[in-house]
Amino acid sequence: MKKPVLDTDIYGITAEEYSLGRSNIEVVKAMIDAGIRVIQYREKDSKSIKERYEECKKIRKLTKEANVTFIINDYIDIAILVRADGIHIGQDDLPIEEVRKLVGPEMIIGLSTHSPEQAQDAVRRGADYIGVGPIFSTSTKKNIGNVAGLEYLDYVVKNHDIPLVAIGGIKVENIAEIKKRGAKCICLVTEIVGTRDMGKTVQKIRDILASV
Repeated sequence: MKKPVLDTDIYGITAEEYSLGRSNIEVVKAMIDAGIRVIQYREKDSKSIKERYEECKKIRKLTKEANVTFIINDYIDIAILVRADGIHIGQDDLPIEEVRKLVGPEMIIGLSTHSPEQAQDAVRRGADYIGVGPIFSTSTKKNIGNVAGLEYLDYVVKNHDIPLVAIGGIKVENIAEIKKRGAKCICLVTEIVGTRDMGKTVQKIRDILASV
C-alpha cells in the first residue's frame, strides 16, 4: 500500500558534507528523534554503490521502525532492493513511466521541477509529488541552473493540486514567506543537518510555521 504523499510539514534530506562530521545514519537518527516524518537519502559521488546500499539498508530499518517515510534520491535499484517508500528523480533521469514499470504501483515517485512546463509535464505523466525549486540560490546541489524563484512556487500552488515540496536555499529567516505562499511541505537542508541540536532547530522551524 502506498504511503500518504508529503503529509507533513518538513521534508528532511541527508547531506553528509554539511553534517558537522556526523554520518548519514547519525543524522537520520537525529531527524527521527526531532520528529521529521519524511526523510530523503541523497548521496551523490563520494561513496561506492555498495556503501550507499549498506547505508540505505540501515536507514530503511530505522525509518520503518519509526513509521517515517523513506525516499531515496536517484538510485532506483537501491530503492527497490531496500523496499524504500519512494524514489525521487530529476529531469535528466529515466522517464516517470519507465521508473513506474521498475518500482511498481505502490512506490512513491517524486520529480524535481523548475518551471511551469516541467510541473505540467510531471502532473500529466503521473508523478506522485514534485519538488518546486530552487526557490533561492543554494550550494547543496551542483549544476542546478537558474533559480526558479517564488514566482514558480506561486504558479504551482495556484494551478496544480499535486503535492509539492518547496526546496532550495530555504532558511529559518525566509521560511515564513514560503508558508505564506501556500507551501505545506518545506525542505531545509543545511539549516537542519548543519545544526548540533536538531530537535531545537526543528522546533524553532515549526514554531515559525505555526505562527504564519
